[in-house]
Amino acid sequence: MNDVLWSQWGIIITPWKIVGYSGTVLFTLRWVVQAWASRQAGRPTVPRMFWYMSIVGSAMLLAYFVWGRNDGPGIVSNLFPGLLAVYNLFLDFSHHKKNPPAVEPVTVAEVAEQRSVL
Repeated sequence: MNDVLWSQWGIIITPWKIVGYSGTVLFTLRWVVQAWASRQAGRPTVPRMFWYMSIVGSAMLLAYFVWGRNDGPGIVSNLFPGLLAVYNLFLDFSHHKKNPPAVEPVTVAEVAEQRSVL
């Protein structure tokens, strides 16, 4: 996995760097998902996808820092957020199991009105 895939102008790309860059992009884009969900809800909210992206991005970065670089500070800086994301996802599932989201009944007139707006 440390074989050089591409090298140009002093930039060296290996499979482990692709894993690391992908994890960084995923870990960063979770904030875009959170901002989009908050905009849709009209209030600050953290969707489940945020936690999924946190866990996968953290796992990818941990793999990069453990096997690709063997870098202690990188491992520590990604281990805690990953564990915290797993814990928050567990809390989210537990909360929804105890308090299922309320579904408001929709009348036929409301559906017809929504369709006419579209």
